Amino acid sequence: MSAHSSIHEEIKEQKQKTKDMSAKGKLAYFWYYYKVHTIVTIAVIAVVIMFVHQYVTSRDYAFYATMINADYSLLQDNQWGSEFEQYAGIDTEEYQAYIDTSMVFTDDDTSEYALANMDKLLAMLQSGTIDVIIADTENFESYAQYEYLMNLEEVLPEEVLTKYQDYFYYTDAATFTDMDDDKIYNAEEIANPADYVIDHSDPSTMEKPVVVGIYLPKDNKIMATGCYDYLEENGVTYQGYQSEAILGIPVSSTRVETVLSFLEFIEE
Repeated sequence: MSAHSSIHEEIKEQKQKTKDMSAKGKLAYFWYYYKVHTIVTIAVIAVVIMFVHQYVTSRDYAFYATMINADYSLLQDNQWGSEFEQYAGIDTEEYQAYIDTSMVFTDDDTSEYALANMDKLLAMLQSGTIDVIIADTENFESYAQYEYLMNLEEVLPEEVLTKYQDYFYYTDAATFTDMDDDKIYNAEEIANPADYVIDHSDPSTMEKPVVVGIYLPKDNKIMATGCYDYLEENGVTYQGYQSEAILGIPVSSTRVETVLSFLEFIEE
């Protein structure tokens, strides 16, 4: 008997079995014999629909901010992205604003999740996706040292600089990390930044001070959540001073005007 005949006979037999069954009985019979096939088919269809939905509804970023080492438990219900879209008049049919609160980095965390986050952050910095970085002093200074952050005096309007001049965060360009290949592989020639004592609010103590950040005032929208309060509560220090939350603009960002709107937004 050929394979074709065998299949034909099988179908004929199945029809004969169900001929006199009620609709309910036929459904039960079908589910008993074909439930695995049905579940797999439904799962495949669901995945296809999900990808099609994401493709159709996906929007480019008009603004992207990342908050590093913020207390996520205090930020889970925030609607900052959608609120900022409305505040800045962003066309939400084509674009979106996103505030990423998921980034967490610590010295002793070498998990795959932490490393994946680091790779993601660096890729986004290099591609120009991120417009604002907010981080604790240690992490913020590391980005400053690798020259990832703009000199704010070169990009912000005079009135904005005047408004935030008492909150400027300075880094010393004279201490920028030396990326010479020979020194990278010779740890003895690389100073540990944590060993320095540096007041990043005092440019007079630096050889080449550069304004790369703004200390976030306690009463703004972000700090009011308490998401960085743990720094002071736990006595977290870096380079001899209290660690604080600082905002900066990556050199790869091309949306400084939108960043200005964000600064106004978090003041309210």
